[in-house]
Amino acid sequence: MADRLSKIAVVIPCYNEEEALPVTAEHLLALLDKMTEQQLIAPDSYILCANDGSRDDTWGTIVRLHDRDNRVKGISLAHNRGHQNALLAGLMSAMDNCDAAISIDADLQDDPEAIVEMVKLFNRGTDIVYGVRSSRHTDTWFKRTTAHAFYKFQQLMGLETVYDHADYRLMSNRALHMLSQYGESNLFLRGIIPQIGLPTAIVTYARNHRVAGESKYPLSKMLSFSIDGITSFSARPMRWIFMTGLILLFVDIAVALYVLGSYFFEQHISPGWTSIMLSVWFLGSLILMSIGIVGEYIGKIFIEVKKRPRYAIAETLLD
Repeated sequence: MADRLSKIAVVIPCYNEEEALPVTAEHLLALLDKMTEQQLIAPDSYILCANDGSRDDTWGTIVRLHDRDNRVKGISLAHNRGHQNALLAGLMSAMDNCDAAISIDADLQDDPEAIVEMVKLFNRGTDIVYGVRSSRHTDTWFKRTTAHAFYKFQQLMGLETVYDHADYRLMSNRALHMLSQYGESNLFLRGIIPQIGLPTAIVTYARNHRVAGESKYPLSKMLSFSIDGITSFSARPMRWIFMTGLILLFVDIAVALYVLGSYFFEQHISPGWTSIMLSVWFLGSLILMSIGIVGEYIGKIFIEVKKRPRYAIAETLLD
C-alpha cells in the first residue's frame, strides 16, 4: 500500500433495522476510532448504511445517527429490492470514496472485530478478504444442517463459493471496480466475487447472536436465495435432466419388454397392471419437475433481457 493511510468504508445493508442500528453504529464507530489510533486506517473512514426500502423508521434512525456523527452516512433505496441489491447499491456508492469497502450485516452476528485483521491483510496487498465462520454453534440444528447441505450442493452444481462465508468481506477499490462490470440482474454476490480472481485471504471468526430485532431471512427466503444462486451460475441442473431422461429411457425400454412379455405369456394379468408398471405417475411428476427447472432458467433470461435498473436511490446522506 502507499504511505498514506487507507480510507475504509463499512457498508451495512439495512431492512427494518431501527432497533439494531444504534447499537451497531456505536460499536462500529468505536472500532473505527481504535483502528485510527493504531494508524491502520485514515481518520475519514466511515460507515455507509444502505436502507432497502424499510417499512419501519430505519431511514430516520440513519438520519439521526448522521446528525450526531457525520461518519455515519446513508443511502435509501426507493423500493425494497432485496439484500443483494441493497448491498450492491452501498458498495457502488462507496466505490469512488474509499480505498476498500467492508460489507457487514446490521445484526452484528458477524464479529466486527474481524475487521481489524481484514484491514491488516488489505494493507499488505490483499484485494479481497473473506470473513468465514469458525463454527455455527449459535445456529439451530436445522439451520446448521441445511446451510451445510446448501454449500455441499453448490459445490456439486459446480459453483465456486467460499464455504461458511456469507457476505462479510473486504473488497479493495480495484475489486469494487471489477465488480461494477458485472451487469446481471439476478445477483448472487457470493458466486460473482470469487470469479474476480484478485489476491484473496480468509479471516475466521465466531458467529454471535443478533444484537437486536429479528432475523430477516426466514426459511422461504433462504430457499429462494439458494435456488437463485444455483440457477444463476450453473447449467448443470438442466444437464442432469437430460442424463436422467436418458437413463429412464433405457429403464423404460427394459420395463416395457418385461411388461409386454408378461402380458402376452401370462394371461391372468389384471387389466390396468400394464399401465401401472410403466410408472405413468412417476414419469409425469418427473416431466413437471423438469419443466419447472427449465422454466426457472427461462424466467432468469426474461428478467435479464429487459435490462431494468437493479435499484433506484431515493435519498442520500453522503456529505
